[in-house]
Amino acid sequence: MKFFVDTADTAAIRDLHELGMVDGVTTNPSLIHKSGRDIKEVIKEIAEMVEGPVSAETVATDADGMIAEGLELKKLGENIAIKVPLTWDGLKACKKLSGDGHMVNVTLCFSANQALLAAKAGATFISPFIGRLDDINLDGMDLIADIREIYDNYGFETQILAASIRSANHMTEAAKIGADVATAPPDVIRKMAAHPLTDKGLEGFLKDWAATGQSIL
Repeated sequence: MKFFVDTADTAAIRDLHELGMVDGVTTNPSLIHKSGRDIKEVIKEIAEMVEGPVSAETVATDADGMIAEGLELKKLGENIAIKVPLTWDGLKACKKLSGDGHMVNVTLCFSANQALLAAKAGATFISPFIGRLDDINLDGMDLIADIREIYDNYGFETQILAASIRSANHMTEAAKIGADVATAPPDVIRKMAAHPLTDKGLEGFLKDWAATGQSIL
């Protein structure tokens, strides 16, 4: 499973990228707002930093506006994936942009039917929102499983990009189901390395080592 980092914090992206943990980056208007930076400036910096897809989101609500904004964002780097919402106009924009050879990430997906439409429209990525479904007492992982089954049934090449990930457990479950990509905040990716038994074991090793009075260097 590929790891995308869901942030516009370039320092956090750089830190994870140096460890080989970044296969791509996703951003959205809320993350751009949180960064406090100009959208074109920060997207360009991210696109130059990583080799994989960098999702940059349009904000127009009509298809023509999404297409125009998408093409403008695409100028910021060859690895830009134009992000559009899963509305009828978003599907129209996806069809046009993907047909012209651009990567398109269709976002805000909450049903298998929506994912099926996005695949038919040529989406490169479909972004089902796990956490937001969990918030309304639905199991977001059920949606990932449904999309995986449908895409496999018909050989759709659209990649399932599990989004709205809130925990390390979400990452595990998405990987088990077969999501192609998971995009998560930097802190969630870091927490994947944490385990209390690892901490306890290391504490014991260090205590015993100190008792030997030895030094490796």
